[in-house]
Amino acid sequence: MDSAAKDEQPAHVKHLAAFLIRHHSDQLHSIALSQDPKLHFPLYVNFAELMDDDPPLSHLVFSQPTEYLRFFDEAAVWAHKVILGDLNGSNKGIKKEFIHVRINISGSPLECPETFPSIGRVRVKHRGILLTLKGTVIRSGAIKMYEGERKYMCQKCKHEFLVYPELESRNSIKLPSYCPSQRSKPCEGTKFGHLEGSITCHDYQEIKIQESTHVLGVGAIPRSIPVILKDDLVDIVKAGDDVIVTGILTAKWSPDLKDVRCDLDPILIANYVRRTNELKSEIDIPDDAIMKFKQFWSNFKDTPLKGRNAILRGICPQIFGLFTVKLAVALTLIGGVQHNDASGTKVRGESHLLLVGDPGTGKSQFLKFAAKLSNRSVITTGLGSTSAGLTVTAVKDGGEWMLEAGALVLADGGLCCIDEFDSMREHDRATIHEAMEQQTISVAKAGLVTTLSTKTIVFGATNPKGQYDPDQSLSVNTALSGPLLSRFDIVLVLLDTKNPEWDGVVSSHILSEGEPDKGKQDEDLANIWPFPMLRRYIHFVKGYFRPVLTREAEIVISSYYQLQRRSATGNAARTTVRMLESLIRLAQAHARLMFRNEVTRLDAITAILCIESSMTTSAIVDSVGNALHSNFTENPDLEYATQERLILEKLRSFDDFPDANSRR
Repeated sequence: MDSAAKDEQPAHVKHLAAFLIRHHSDQLHSIALSQDPKLHFPLYVNFAELMDDDPPLSHLVFSQPTEYLRFFDEAAVWAHKVILGDLNGSNKGIKKEFIHVRINISGSPLECPETFPSIGRVRVKHRGILLTLKGTVIRSGAIKMYEGERKYMCQKCKHEFLVYPELESRNSIKLPSYCPSQRSKPCEGTKFGHLEGSITCHDYQEIKIQESTHVLGVGAIPRSIPVILKDDLVDIVKAGDDVIVTGILTAKWSPDLKDVRCDLDPILIANYVRRTNELKSEIDIPDDAIMKFKQFWSNFKDTPLKGRNAILRGICPQIFGLFTVKLAVALTLIGGVQHNDASGTKVRGESHLLLVGDPGTGKSQFLKFAAKLSNRSVITTGLGSTSAGLTVTAVKDGGEWMLEAGALVLADGGLCCIDEFDSMREHDRATIHEAMEQQTISVAKAGLVTTLSTKTIVFGATNPKGQYDPDQSLSVNTALSGPLLSRFDIVLVLLDTKNPEWDGVVSSHILSEGEPDKGKQDEDLANIWPFPMLRRYIHFVKGYFRPVLTREAEIVISSYYQLQRRSATGNAARTTVRMLESLIRLAQAHARLMFRNEVTRLDAITAILCIESSMTTSAIVDSVGNALHSNFTENPDLEYATQERLILEKLRSFDDFPDANSRR
């Protein structure tokens, strides 16, 4: 590059270019070696690094981002030409016209509430500064092209200059009132001519992000804001993604509609976008909490099921008993291990749970408690969900079709609690099958064709249609199709049958809840786990353990599956294939719950007991009873020995099955 070209650059551009060459020469080298000269290339800069190198310059970038981010882009192109000059000897580098500096504020002082507010707290004072917002993408528009900057020439002094469109006035071009040349003697020319072929076109996409519902208080309405993505930022996020967006807050005129007032709507022009899907379920687990977990299981080494029940008592402690339901909720939240084979076929690790029961049996209480245990959750009802329903829909916004994410997409990576599950919309019933099993939603609506991720635990609750009839199938009692019911790993039926002894125990428990001493949190983990510790434990075992099946567990599960296949006929025979996958998931989840990395016979038999509690399978082992009246026993390890003996007697018909009295 010749010296005359260097001198044309303003001093601040040279200063920014020098910073880029010093600290980001590796990125500049990789851009120079790229083969496509027409692409828009990002160059990532950490704001904290810029602050350490040049505090006054970093303040200008923060306070005047519209001008200085533009200067930064010019400096990046200039620095690229310098690097390209060094590579000329090898003839490897190719000149690039479009390089955009992307500012990452992570780890810098800009991560404070003033410059990183929630979307609902964005105000006029944030306009014109480098602002960062966090939210979930609820809409994603089509990628369009718009005319960006264009070059004009002064008719008097022949000075060439760029003019940028104004977003506030719908990308209209506003020419300066006089010539902007920086000469010692002002030109003051007022006539300008457009240079042919100087228009630069940009990719353009508009998305809408909404603040996460789990960080809002009760009664708070989640706010949203449109975000404009340009050039290399387009199409890197989709509906349901969690994102952190750094950009410039501005405003644009709302569309002209008859008899509707035209207002300025806030909008964020993105400079940097970071997907945080991998951080969706981050919960802080200190080392002392992990030591407590290990010490807890060391204390219950000889009576492990008694320790497990102490954990389960912490789930919905205000509801008496319901041991089977609490065990099912824990196993569902923990889940199994996802399996991917060599062909790319995926078997989900997430479990699904459906509670079918009479009114007043605590179904909604369990839904709300499970949502609090999960770090990312969406609670909705079959009919009371968003206009997108439970899955996804195409909506028209300002004359353009956009995808709007539903509850399952917004809960990606977490838990979706659906009350009144039987009242789903028709289009949800058609698409929820794929969402629950393949954990994706394939969309082909209004010309928008895509696939969205729904790696979600589904926890549903519904009332039976009228009086529950035990002689009829579950599909008839709930008005849910057999294929949909087969996607639930556990379906528990809670019938409020008359039981005087049970009614007396429950009434005593409810009355004792009002006593003053009952409100105190018991820190003794051997009795009942407090909510914060329970939440940390579920998250820890879910991320730390990846249990594998032992030989004895495989034999138990395989024998039970074959026994089910022998007794099943018709549609039931086809659904037991999913039941086998459910058994494996539940056994792995129980191993995680027991703080282990291997699935033993105990885990396999517990998974069988959970499946037997489900009314979607034939009760080969009739030893469970009504799930509503299941209670915590004084000696669960002794009770398990009895249940194990009953199940093994049923399975002993298989030649390869070990003796029932063999060591666990």
